[in-house]
Amino acid sequence: MQIMKFVTRIVIVFLTITLLASCSEYDKLVKGADFDAKYKAAVEYYNQKSYSRAIQLFENLIMHYHGKENAENISWYYGQSLLAEKDYYSAGYQFRNFYKRYPYSERAEEALYLAADCKYHESPDYYLDQRLTKEAIEAYESFVDHYPNSIHIPEINTHLDELRNKLMRKDYEIAYGYYLTENYNAAYVSLQDFLDNYPDSPYKEQAMFYMLASGYEYGINSQESKMRERLQQVVNDFDRFNTSFHDSKFLSQAQNYYTKAKAAIAKLESSGK
Repeated sequence: MQIMKFVTRIVIVFLTITLLASCSEYDKLVKGADFDAKYKAAVEYYNQKSYSRAIQLFENLIMHYHGKENAENISWYYGQSLLAEKDYYSAGYQFRNFYKRYPYSERAEEALYLAADCKYHESPDYYLDQRLTKEAIEAYESFVDHYPNSIHIPEINTHLDELRNKLMRKDYEIAYGYYLTENYNAAYVSLQDFLDNYPDSPYKEQAMFYMLASGYEYGINSQESKMRERLQQVVNDFDRFNTSFHDSKFLSQAQNYYTKAKAAIAKLESSGK
């Protein structure tokens, strides 16, 4: 037992010394001026998947080798290292720069694809700001324009569907949010815009119903001079909803809005308003 403990201590001490020596050598390499040695070590670290060390060395090398031999390789390996570390913002920036600097490189197509794909990975959940989602869509579309026959097209199409569905979900939730906060005019307009922009949306049934409900609430609380016109729109919206979703779970509620709208219109007509 004592022997095992002694051996374990020896191993730990040996590993610690080795690690410290390795760190010391690495620090000297980073701070030193032997750029050929740095390049060789950076590629070795990359191949060993020690990306954080490779990144620091490639950052050292980029400016020194700018416009020289190995500049393209350094730029490429640097971007790949950043991508492996899931630093999508920096990797995307690096791949875009690579494409601009080496547009005739055999890696140019892959660089432009990876730049777009990094934007895809940066896209946040639907309930957050969707600026990056829109940028990802634009980046993918630009890639397709440049390389319409790329092997990446099927994957890009799948990602584009995902990104567009995210935007659609965001637009629906915004419009529905107006309804929840009883801002019925804004809800009606936003839901109508949503249906115009996404006629085949999986949220179409809900959007049509909440547009109908918003239209009724907005109409019934309008000035009498506007009430009849707005309630008639509710009747028209119900007819379209009933035609499209005659077995909807919202149908009884929609029917109730329709009945109340018709009754209010009849009352206005009987009073000559």
